[in-house]
Amino acid sequence: MCQNSLKTSCLFIILLMLTGFAYSQKPRARDIGIPFTGTPGKYNAITDVAGVEVGYSTIISGSGKNHIGKGPVRTGVTAIFPNGKINHHPVFANWYTLNGNGEMTGTTWVTESGFLETPVMITNTNSVGVVRDAVLKWFVDRKWYNEDFWYTYPVVAETYDGFLNDIYGFHVKESNAYEALDSAKSGPVKEGNVGGGTGMMCLGFKGGTGTASRVVTVGKEKYTVGVLVQSNFGRKWNLTIAGVPVGKELKDTLNNKLVSPPQYKKDDGQGSIIVVVATDAPLLPHQLKRIAERVPLGIGIVGGRGENGSGDIFIAFSTANPTAFNRENSTQVEMLPNDKINPLYEATVQAVEEAIINAMVAADTMEGINGNKSYALPHDAVMRILKKYNVVK
Repeated sequence: MCQNSLKTSCLFIILLMLTGFAYSQKPRARDIGIPFTGTPGKYNAITDVAGVEVGYSTIISGSGKNHIGKGPVRTGVTAIFPNGKINHHPVFANWYTLNGNGEMTGTTWVTESGFLETPVMITNTNSVGVVRDAVLKWFVDRKWYNEDFWYTYPVVAETYDGFLNDIYGFHVKESNAYEALDSAKSGPVKEGNVGGGTGMMCLGFKGGTGTASRVVTVGKEKYTVGVLVQSNFGRKWNLTIAGVPVGKELKDTLNNKLVSPPQYKKDDGQGSIIVVVATDAPLLPHQLKRIAERVPLGIGIVGGRGENGSGDIFIAFSTANPTAFNRENSTQVEMLPNDKINPLYEATVQAVEEAIINAMVAADTMEGINGNKSYALPHDAVMRILKKYNVVK
């Protein structure tokens, strides 16, 4: 117990801790007053699904003219574990693509087997290979597989960050994949310019990593759907927030600054989005594909169009049926009736929408190679526009 003489000091220390925590968290869409439908979980994050852990490696260095191999560097790696990083624990999963100008390795076996056997990794376009190989080495070093003989196909996805990052300098190393894997944890999830989302752009403004969740009731049971996005897509003109054409209202505000082209010209509208959907509802692989197929609806709400130059790839998994994977014996599994799945569809669409906007709200203005710059979404201007359209008071 604190004595009277110490109570003030104790309170001061607690306030400092709380203040530090508050300042360590980027503002989120709900924090600035953007309205959404649906009920979020405790953290409004993919980690609201018990067992899910998220880790990052964020690489930011240098400024000015781009020198291939030296930078500037604006990139990273994201790791999502479906059931924690303690050991190998496959879960039912499936995937879907809206427009396939992108990559997600390992998906052939996910469809064929019905299981996701590895963490999901997300990085930049040119770093898929090094991250994939690093995951295999991490499995060996951490003795992640409790078997004498094993094989696996790491799931690694990407989006292109070459407008801001020295992408042909190949700055993502094995150590960065290890950092993302080792740092994975439950609880609040950082957003914006972090991990694989560090150098990404979205709907005319700075994009990156975002997350959200929804809790729904199906019969007598409550289930959680959590989403994490690496958001790097779309035209500013199409940006829609809470049903309001914010992009059209801001068409002449804070446009991306192109000083000198990157090695590959990124036309307006090109880019990609990777979406990971987690749920604790007892869904089988064919149902999880149906969940993944609903992801584009959430993307469309905010202005995505699945354009020719976009890689829009999504994976969904369920942490239910924890004993389903067995190499030797038959197992029994639980399945939610198809007639009861609609609330999970709705939750997926809602969480995808909010996760994308969260990524944009949390992202900071970033200057990258050759002085190219992507501006943060202007919070005050967005709220003025929402008030103009009577969406908020």
